[in-house]
Amino acid sequence: MNEIRSIPIGSYDTTSPRLALRWLRERTRHITDQLDAAYAQPGLHWLTDETEHERALAYMTEGTGYQLTLYDESTRYVLVVHPTGATS
Repeated sequence: MNEIRSIPIGSYDTTSPRLALRWLRERTRHITDQLDAAYAQPGLHWLTDETEHERALAYMTEGTGYQLTLYDESTRYVLVVHPTGATS
């Protein structure tokens, strides 16, 4: 039986979109370091995608959340940054 459940693996509170993006980069690095090469590729690409980083900053500055999803064969890692009190 495949059980689907959510397990929070960390959080970071800040009022700065730039610090939130820094946290997102650090967590993405930690996750990609643990994935097999093929599964790490999307995260490694995201880490060097300055255009996407600017998009993430724009979302956060406007008060909108930003989500990055990485996965392997059995696990999905969903990294989410959002303004305090927001759920998206």
